[in-house]
Amino acid sequence: MPATLLPRRLGLADAILIGLGAMIGAGVFVAFAPAARAAGEWLPAALVVAAGVAYCNATSSARLAARYPQAGGTYVYGRERLGAFWGYLAGWGFVVGKTASCAAMALTVGAYAWPAHARSVAMVVVVALTVLNRWGVQKAAWVNRVIVAVVLAVLALVVAVSLTRDRNPFGGAEPGSAIGVRGVLEAAGLLFFAFAGYARITTLGEEVRDPARTIPRAVPIALAITLAVYTLVGWALLARLGPADLAASSAPLADAVPDLAWVVRIGATLAAAGALLALILGVSRTVLAMARDRHLPTVLAAVHPRHGVPHQAELAVGAVVVALVAVADLRGVIGFSSFAVLTYYAIANASAWTLGRRVVPILGLIGCVTLAVCLPIESVAAGAAVLAVGTVVYAVRRR
Repeated sequence: MPATLLPRRLGLADAILIGLGAMIGAGVFVAFAPAARAAGEWLPAALVVAAGVAYCNATSSARLAARYPQAGGTYVYGRERLGAFWGYLAGWGFVVGKTASCAAMALTVGAYAWPAHARSVAMVVVVALTVLNRWGVQKAAWVNRVIVAVVLAVLALVVAVSLTRDRNPFGGAEPGSAIGVRGVLEAAGLLFFAFAGYARITTLGEEVRDPARTIPRAVPIALAITLAVYTLVGWALLARLGPADLAASSAPLADAVPDLAWVVRIGATLAAAGALLALILGVSRTVLAMARDRHLPTVLAAVHPRHGVPHQAELAVGAVVVALVAVADLRGVIGFSSFAVLTYYAIANASAWTLGRRVVPILGLIGCVTLAVCLPIESVAAGAAVLAVGTVVYAVRRR
């Protein structure tokens, strides 16, 4: 057991809202357009497939989190149920993939808040949220509540306005004239990026009160709310723009309601900031768990004596994200992150399989592998390369 545990300060509402902040902010403003390019008018089917795989993953993760209420999520579950290497591989994939997602969310904040100075704004936001996290998880959870409330109000406005206006005529050739099962699965893999935020709840397991009850309740509630929101938003975008214009759009929610673009801009900025806040929380806790096991420098396992947070891990994550923001490009981040996180959840389902009641873990494992290999080839290649590097590092350390 670690020498210093994180204090349990989060209740059910906090856990649900942290999951919502991660899921809604991470996907709703960025994932629909690339998914529409792959699936066209079959976008709703892809959404259902992504949600189904996410449900299996969430169920498996919740069972494991109740059994192992420690910081680190699937890193801990894989280590305890499958062995040290599988836990390490899950942690490696999560930290690398989600650190890239942090950079993407920071750049999204900058692009919406002040496009001419997007990178500078992104760096300032990363520093500000890292400082906020160092003040304690309860303050971060309070800010997350405000962000989620504002973003849900903006999305409700976009949906209502879109569904009460006439549909735009299709522009250009329809995407998906040759769409089949492969296109739907590729879109589902991209949309999975939007559902992966519930991992934030399980990686914070050491800070949740009564985790055996709270986490299994919080995860499905957050996932169900997110699915309902995404279904309404996707339906509204298809009704307003059509699959062709949706696929071609770089800012589909703003294009759906151009006269309210400034409202969408505010909502997108807050949503991306909320996702970044939750991502830093989750990644730093996995870094903490890996540092405790000496897979990362042990200084990162320090817990602040007053605020009860892994302050060194949070500083390290913030510093890496700032560096990435200086050089990163938003293109391809969704696919890369999806591949890394699908690998993470494949290990979570394999771990849950060892607990019994194996139908859901098997379906989740098959779903994760299928969606991962159906992602764009460049995303698969980049993700596989990162996992290979992690495997080599593990082997060198062992030797």
